[in-house]
Amino acid sequence: MSHAGHEVPAAHDLAEHKGLNEGALTFFGTLMIGLASVAPAYSLAATLGYVVIEDGTLAPVAVVLGFIPMLLTAFAYRELNKVIPDCGTTFTWVTKAFGPGIGWFSGYVLTIAGIIVLANLAQVAAQYTFLLLGADSLAENTFWVTVLGVVFIAVMAWVSYRGIQIAHWLQNVLVGIQYLALGVLVVVAFIAIAGPNRPDTAIPIEASWFNPLGFFAEDGGGFGALTEGMLLMVFIYWGWDTILSVNEETQEREKTPGRAAVAATLILVATYLLTTVAAISYAGVGTEGIGLGNEDNAGDVFQAIAEPVLGDWSWIVLVAVLVSAVASTQTTILPAARGTLAMGVYRALPRQFSTMHPRFKTPTVSTLFIGGVAIVIFVLLSLLGENAYGDVLLAIGLQISFYYGITAFACVWYFRKDIAHGGRDLWIKGILPLLGGLILLFAFVKSAIDMWSPDYGYLGGWTVPGTSVEIGSVFLLGIGSIILGLPIMFLIARRSEQKQFFRGESLHHDTPVLVPD
Repeated sequence: MSHAGHEVPAAHDLAEHKGLNEGALTFFGTLMIGLASVAPAYSLAATLGYVVIEDGTLAPVAVVLGFIPMLLTAFAYRELNKVIPDCGTTFTWVTKAFGPGIGWFSGYVLTIAGIIVLANLAQVAAQYTFLLLGADSLAENTFWVTVLGVVFIAVMAWVSYRGIQIAHWLQNVLVGIQYLALGVLVVVAFIAIAGPNRPDTAIPIEASWFNPLGFFAEDGGGFGALTEGMLLMVFIYWGWDTILSVNEETQEREKTPGRAAVAATLILVATYLLTTVAAISYAGVGTEGIGLGNEDNAGDVFQAIAEPVLGDWSWIVLVAVLVSAVASTQTTILPAARGTLAMGVYRALPRQFSTMHPRFKTPTVSTLFIGGVAIVIFVLLSLLGENAYGDVLLAIGLQISFYYGITAFACVWYFRKDIAHGGRDLWIKGILPLLGGLILLFAFVKSAIDMWSPDYGYLGGWTVPGTSVEIGSVFLLGIGSIILGLPIMFLIARRSEQKQFFRGESLHHDTPVLVPD
């Protein structure tokens, strides 16, 4: 059999299947891994302040608007997973739809996004550990935060290395702690707001908070505020696609991951909406004190409001954010390692990346590679100072929007013959994913333009030598890390082993999925 005029490799040239632990996860276990990967407590702590600074009391509608492209994209993931239940997800699907070049690049962007965010997760986990222990001075000490953060990445890489079952058990516990703590915070905040001793900062909940037309009012901020809020919310929702990356280890892999992905996005929008409304109504959007518009609180809104809301029980929120960051550190390694595993199996990366542990049934080289590179990037960001983490959070939305969006477009193109028949296929495989992809594309382009400004972000700008042109640090981090994939791809494509992939031989539209029968 041939494809596009090229000979398809003999069966023995590629592994019969990747060797992952088939059927180890149930629907519930898959859902827990997805929720843990999103890290709701950490994501809110790290991002909500920036959303409020940008959008004020319109932050709740930004939560909803950010959810829309996530849900639309989740349909694309679900439909692609039904016919291609491959742990390479975006890499495999985009390659089958658009060819090896775009497929490889999409896999790279997915991987680099995961590696970069590991640095921020490790920093938060380390800081919160010291805060929980009462060692506030160590929490502010870059050296010790970096040392402990490196330990966290190394330990979570080891957990991922040891097998999906131990990872699954750990995530059940950590997700439960997160949701219990967030529930306590929200309920107590609402009780305080409604009680006779409501805080001075409290503001009443209004219908205008949920009106998207508010962005176009005189003080609403316009398209810029809308797209920035959406991009930040894309980061908050990011991670549910981990569910699809463990599809080969899930029971009923054609159905369960897709259903769990849609369920996860619905649970997340409810969680984020309730927490955002409670936080804004309790603390207000002022620029002083515990106000969520105070830039001093932007890096972690929960540190600002936990003690006023919960008093001596504020440690509950510290525990929630800590376990959230730790859980996400581990579940972020899972999809990145399985993505590079698939790239190794299909010869898009050196075959060493396809190496599996015979007993644990986990990617060995891929897992260690992701953990090792994440440690290096974490140390480099630590040397740049704490402001670098704020810029990374702003920039990473570009990478997420890119690979979610390209996956949505891949769904439309891959199923174009089905879509032509109309009916359900037209909507579920065509119109809805296309809308999701277009929204993410718009957010990507608009935000990239805004990020060019040196005033955008916290590290300032960089002047092009010999000119007066200044480029914003967020643009450099976001677009720069994406573009870096091009020279890496060209170098890898020159290797004789990888030419098989880049000629469209080892993975193309008709290549069977390399999973157990």
